[in-house]
Formats: sequence, structure tokens, C-alpha cells
Amino acid sequence: MELPDPVRQRLGNFSRAVFSDSNRTGPESNEGPENEMVSSLALQMSLYFNTYYFPLWWVSSIMMLHMKYSILPDYYKFIVITVIILITLIEAIRLYLGYVGNLQEKVPELAGFWLLSLLLQLPLILFLLFNEGLTNLPLEKAIHIIFTLFLAFQVVAAFLTLRKMVNQLAVRFHLQDFDRLSANRGDMRRMRSCIEEI
Repeated sequence: MELPDPVRQRLGNFSRAVFSDSNRTGPESNEGPENEMVSSLALQMSLYFNTYYFPLWWVSSIMMLHMKYSILPDYYKFIVITVIILITLIEAIRLYLGYVGNLQEKVPELAGFWLLSLLLQLPLILFLLFNEGLTNLPLEKAIHIIFTLFLAFQVVAAFLTLRKMVNQLAVRFHLQDFDRLSANRGDMRRMRSCIEEI
């Protein structure tokens, strides 16, 4: 047995009045689990600081490469230059995807950010940090460690944010599906009443 529509509406209005957050401002239609913000402040702060740290990392890496270029074997010269170019290109794309994915709550962009961070950027920076053939200078080790910490934190924060976003999208989908079913039931009731009248 279902509740009549007027009773259901009154109960809905009552529950929104009692259980909604009174500190929020704005229209009632924007309230509810489907409009909850799931962007990560920690991830956004990390991205913000990373955008300022990356030019410092880049200049330091180029300076250190210039200082030790003559003592590196030819194959390491090629590898290091290639890795720095790759990191530079990937970092620009990665930071853009991170900003867009987190602030606009777009799952594909944030997933791209996470994959670039985990599968490309982290191995490249770890190669620069731990390869003994590169004869890392103390400044290089320091800047690579800081960059690695940024990346590790962003990988974890992006994963948690992605999981939260996907769960919220699933809830939205189920709520829309439920609303569609409820609307279909209302249409069926109206059709039954019309058929009974005929």
C-alpha cells in the first residue's frame, strides 16, 4: 500500500525542513546528496603548491644537468634530457587535468590526472632520484624528494577523491532512476483512473 501523493509531499517537505542543514543558503532544489561538493581541498592545495614548485624544480634540474653534463656518459645524457622533457610535458597536462577534475568534479579528468601521476610521472621522478649512474648532487636529491612527496600525496588524495566522486555519481544515477520509476508509477495510476472512468 502506497501513501497518497499529498501525504507523501507533506512528509517530504517536513523531512526537508527538519533534516536539512539550516546554515546553507540557496534554493531548496539544490539541497540533497546529489549536489554535495566532493572536491578535495587537500588535493587542490597540493596542486596549487605544486604549480609554484614545479618551475623551481625545473630550473634546479636544468642547472644541475648543466653542471654535471660533461661527466655523464653519452647514453645518460640522452636519457636525462629525454626524461626532463617528458616530465615537463606530462606535468603541464597533469596539473591541468588535476585542476579541472577536482574543481569541476569531472571523473574522467581526475582519473587521467591520477593515471598520469601514478604510471608516468612517479616512475620518471623515481628514476631520476634513485639511479646511481646519474651521480645526483645533493640539491638534485632534495628537489626530487620533495617532488616525489608531492606526487605520492596527490596519488593518494586523487584516489580517495575519485572514489568519493564515483560513489556520488552512482547515488545520483540511482536517485534519477528512482525518480523516473516514481514518475512512471504516477503515470500508471493516472492511466488506471482514466481507464476506470471510461
